[in-house]
Amino acid sequence: MAEPKTKYDRQLRIWGEQGQTALEKASICLLNCGPTGSETLKNLVLGGVGSITVIDGSKVELGDLGNNFMVDESCVGQSKAKCVCTFLQELNDAVKAKFIEEYPEALVDSNPSFFSQFTLVVATQLAEDSMVKLEKICREANVLLIFARSYGLTGFVRNSVKEHAVIESKPDHFLDDLRLNNPWPELKRFAESIDLKVADPVAHKHTPYVVILVKMAEEWAKAHGGALPSTRDEKKEFKELLKAGMVAIDEDNYKEAIEASFKVFAPRGISSDLLQIIHDSCSEVDSNSSDFWVMVAALKEFIVNEGGGEAPLEGSIPDMTSSTELYVNLQKIYLAKAEADFLVIQQRVKSILKRIGRDPDSISKAVIKSFCKNARKLKVCRYRLIEDEFSNPAVPEVQKYLTDEEYSVAMGFYILLRAVDRFSANYNSFPGQFEGEMDEDISRLKTAVVGLLNDLGCNGSTVTEDLINEMCRFGASELHAVAAFIGGIASQEVIKLITKQFVPMVGTFIFNGIDQKSQLLVL
Repeated sequence: MAEPKTKYDRQLRIWGEQGQTALEKASICLLNCGPTGSETLKNLVLGGVGSITVIDGSKVELGDLGNNFMVDESCVGQSKAKCVCTFLQELNDAVKAKFIEEYPEALVDSNPSFFSQFTLVVATQLAEDSMVKLEKICREANVLLIFARSYGLTGFVRNSVKEHAVIESKPDHFLDDLRLNNPWPELKRFAESIDLKVADPVAHKHTPYVVILVKMAEEWAKAHGGALPSTRDEKKEFKELLKAGMVAIDEDNYKEAIEASFKVFAPRGISSDLLQIIHDSCSEVDSNSSDFWVMVAALKEFIVNEGGGEAPLEGSIPDMTSSTELYVNLQKIYLAKAEADFLVIQQRVKSILKRIGRDPDSISKAVIKSFCKNARKLKVCRYRLIEDEFSNPAVPEVQKYLTDEEYSVAMGFYILLRAVDRFSANYNSFPGQFEGEMDEDISRLKTAVVGLLNDLGCNGSTVTEDLINEMCRFGASELHAVAAFIGGIASQEVIKLITKQFVPMVGTFIFNGIDQKSQLLVL
């Protein structure tokens, strides 16, 4: 067997050893192992989750051979859960795999405590009433839950967890934490020690842009009553001052300073998102508070006191044109400030833990360090109960989506995916499932859609006839291409939730295979 570091090399570069360890400790339960469920679990098994349990009471039929790569002809007539589990085990022998030959709906009703043993449950192809029951069970047991379903050329994925806090949100674009608009004393002294009018042309073109901007911002503030450039004209004038400082056209450091000048204009202090988190009611901690909220409480104290309105410094600097000596010295200044901020936060965390009657060392140094480094990028996701969404949706949002040309098809599919469950409850089959009943099924599905819209408080709203016809034409089929796509999305969300890295989706993800569109509905 390959060494884990070699085996998982590419993904370790994305979520690191901490993320991989979380995956390897995770226990995943899959409900229904049709193509959607099998594809979801395949991605997680290849990623190295700790253990999987497959729940499915059905037998493999000939039709399964056309859309599920986890079964073959020799499996026909056998337990689907057993066959899929065996195949998945072959993909990664480091993953513990077992199966239970039972229908998920029956298990939800007969043995709700069964689910408390898992880290996360992936529930695929469940009807509405089973989804509502399972969500209540998982919320009470504090088990993460993801719903996924593919249906013809459409499908959805929805996360369900009371609260999910993310320290390593890893946004695609985020402003460097250089404090050019609010330098601390050591950075100021370092900048003051460097002469921007140095006669040596080599030294002039190798002064880091951070130093150039700190010095120029200081000069500007002195001449403008302590204020930094704020208007368009002032910003333009500041850039012209930077250009005037160049003594040769090939000075990349000054070009970098001009390009990065917007960092001087950025507002001081913390973002509105972080402000919302530190003023959340959960930041008033007690003995039952999570480690995350204890650290947020410490961060709140830091910002008010030692931070002077700022979050702890990250401590990293980007590449820039500079002499090696100046770059290394600059890096040391940033690292020293970040370490000093971390030590203050660590002490505050210990004090808070002691105050609420917990072990002062119960939150590790590594966790606090990661929290400090990512303090500006914290995210808290909260998910509405699916029962609330189903029974009491935000009517203005539903109507807005239905009438918005961009979202009307996605909202139409959302309504239809619920309407087909009503249809199934009334007629013991899905629309279009049997030949010769298409016209009658279209009429019945229209009635179900109108009834559902009325129940949602959207009287007079409609779903287009074309979509209703298409939904009947799908015949509740699970097409492999769509199932693989939905399974891929679902497995990404599983990884986000388990590793607590990246920001999971909040809302219902709808895939529209007709127009090749993916959209998120927040209802």
